[in-house]
Amino acid sequence: MTTAIIALLLLILISLWIGFYQLVKQQGRILLRLDKLEAAAQAPDAAVHHDHAAHEPRSDEFVGTAFPAFKFPDLAGKAVALEDFRGKQVLLVNWNFDCGFCDLIAPELARLHSTLDKQNVQLLLLSYGDAASNRKQANEHGLRCPILLPKGNERPKPFAHEGTPVAYLLDETGQVARHLASGADEVVELAKQLSVPPADSDIPSKSQRKKLQGERSLNESRIERNGLKAGTPAPLFRLPDLAGKTISLEEYRGRQVLLVFSDPQCGPCDELAPKLARLHQENTGNDLAFLLVGRGDPEENRSKAAKFGIKFPVVLQEKWKLSKEYGIFATPVAFLIDAKGVIAQEVAVGRDAILELAYAGLKATNPMEA
Repeated sequence: MTTAIIALLLLILISLWIGFYQLVKQQGRILLRLDKLEAAAQAPDAAVHHDHAAHEPRSDEFVGTAFPAFKFPDLAGKAVALEDFRGKQVLLVNWNFDCGFCDLIAPELARLHSTLDKQNVQLLLLSYGDAASNRKQANEHGLRCPILLPKGNERPKPFAHEGTPVAYLLDETGQVARHLASGADEVVELAKQLSVPPADSDIPSKSQRKKLQGERSLNESRIERNGLKAGTPAPLFRLPDLAGKTISLEEYRGRQVLLVFSDPQCGPCDELAPKLARLHQENTGNDLAFLLVGRGDPEENRSKAAKFGIKFPVVLQEKWKLSKEYGIFATPVAFLIDAKGVIAQEVAVGRDAILELAYAGLKATNPMEA
């Protein structure tokens, strides 16, 4: 009897120990995950990329399934449903005219619209922003396809955590026909493939497809995303400052220039601005020029410059045009340009990297004091 009781107690103790071990193990995993999340949240450059320009391709759970039904207002306020396009293939694009990459490929999609229509493919954009802004920018680019405006969290689940531009191809029954086309290059390439008659398959391969008139290959038209490299001549520009005076990069020839791209709606830009203002004020005798390129509403840029005490020139680019020439659409980013007008170092992305670049420029122009 005693032996049986001892054995039972041992079994109970072993069970308790195993349960305790699993609990501690699980708790440890949770703590590790929390630590990682906390570290990511505290990273100063966690929100560097103001616009979600592109994503890496991934395995797609939605292929072969029906795309979630939706009904959203178009730019005229008329409710348009996905089922209205049954019987057509639909190139459905998650879109935002304020995204540099969307703005960049809008003319190409406008050019392809009529040829897509001939192949029974409907180009359909689910866009951010208000109707007036979307209408204005669509007209500027000649986009004549339907543009729908989901509100808040109404965006369909397959687009819920995606940036812009990304796209799905839906077949005539509304099912997802292909994996996500992720980023500007892939969206344009998919549109080009769909705009010509298929040969031996539903979507022709690059080798099967004939080029359209004036079309460049994907490699030729691939968009630079990572910034111009050191040793590249800095693209020249003439842009208005906050007072309306035109400022050109050529004016700074003979001096080094810290060229910073910013946005009044960018959180990390707000963290960087007062530090740059203070650095500029403390080094007024140094031969490093500070020049900030803003975008968006002029009054917002004026307000931010005043708020953070920025005394060096702030110029305004139209949409992302100058960012495109420098090959990067994120904010904040910066380039150090030498006295001959050549990019001196690799692009600095984020608050800390930009401050390091600024110190490097100060040291190069006045090594005794830096």
